[in-house]
Amino acid sequence: MSFTLRAGRTLGLVGESGSGKSTTARLLLGLEHPDAGEVTLLGEPWNPLPEARRRPRRHLIGAVFQDALSSFDPRWTVGAVLADAITRGRSLRPGPVRAQIADLLDTVGLDPGTAARRPLHLSGGQRQRVSVARALAAEPRVLVLDEPVSALDVSVQAQVLDLLDRLQRERDLAYLLITHDLGVALHMSDDLAVMQEGRIVERGPASSVFDDAEHPYARQLRDAVRL
Repeated sequence: MSFTLRAGRTLGLVGESGSGKSTTARLLLGLEHPDAGEVTLLGEPWNPLPEARRRPRRHLIGAVFQDALSSFDPRWTVGAVLADAITRGRSLRPGPVRAQIADLLDTVGLDPGTAARRPLHLSGGQRQRVSVARALAAEPRVLVLDEPVSALDVSVQAQVLDLLDRLQRERDLAYLLITHDLGVALHMSDDLAVMQEGRIVERGPASSVFDDAEHPYARQLRDAVRL
């Protein structure tokens, strides 16, 4: 596979379970090393590189995962989660960065009082908003969105997707949206890539990739959406 993420645009990556979508996310985030090839970040080598060399630029790429709750330390309050992200791991104390925490919570549509709560006591939609706030705390240029709304009710999905869309416009963020939901992919994506068995088999503008699909698997996905 080969693709480019561009500022202010979303690439949707769709495909069946086991096709390699989440592995792609881990490669972009530097959580796994590629067997061949490379990932560049803002034109400079990123993966494979030793983590010590990636660390100064790690804040440039963030992630929002499907299961927000499992991505938080259950002992931490929301304030501690965000303080950790704001200080890039140097402190869990909300006090010194209280204003920044309040600003992040406001940005994602949450009350500042949320900082005193633990993620376990929040709704699914609230937890995902905290995940977005945490991803934004380090001022990234790229966000990897790995099934970011698949665990939410349909009405809450729409709210979170609208939030992500607004943040992209305001901050000129590049998104990689990984999803099995073609409705979500078509709603959010500027471009779509269809993945099967570890390869991208079809790609193009989201508005036309299925209508003009040449690969049989891409046509199969298109037909499933139209049923």
